[in-house]
Amino acid sequence: MPRAKAAPLDTAASQPHWRDGPLQGRPGFLIRRLHQIHTALFAEECGEARITPIMYSVLSALAQLGPVDQTTLARAVAIDKTNMADILERLRKRGLIRRRVAPRDRRVRLAALTDAGRALLDRIDAGAERAHLRTVEDLAPREQALFIDFMSRIVEAKETAQSAPNLTVEAD
Repeated sequence: MPRAKAAPLDTAASQPHWRDGPLQGRPGFLIRRLHQIHTALFAEECGEARITPIMYSVLSALAQLGPVDQTTLARAVAIDKTNMADILERLRKRGLIRRRVAPRDRRVRLAALTDAGRALLDRIDAGAERAHLRTVEDLAPREQALFIDFMSRIVEAKETAQSAPNLTVEAD
């Protein structure tokens, strides 16, 4: 698909015919397309493991955090608690995580990687890394760093401004 040149957003948003402009130049459209592209690249690299990018993020977070409650994990991965519960159940059924009651608060259930979950991460890490690199490979290394910095700045600003809970939905 040819790339559409977008008008600067400060003027485009104030024009009376915003919706008449090219879809391909809108940030939301481009973000959605990039997400679709990344998800497809991730499937190419890690598809045999039947793991989605969000499942990979959950497993990675558990590898970094150790046993953790669902709320903390949902915050770490930036998805809502309901979606997290569904993902954890799917991972549990596959034997990739285990759930147990927290010793200090019996109302809280902790999630932790199993040996099978850790082995799966070890097996697909290189493919996941390739998917991430392939997502931005069309940019020069400096542009890749800037692009990631710009995305991080937008996310941080929106999370700070909105206190983020309502902005955490499953995107993968």
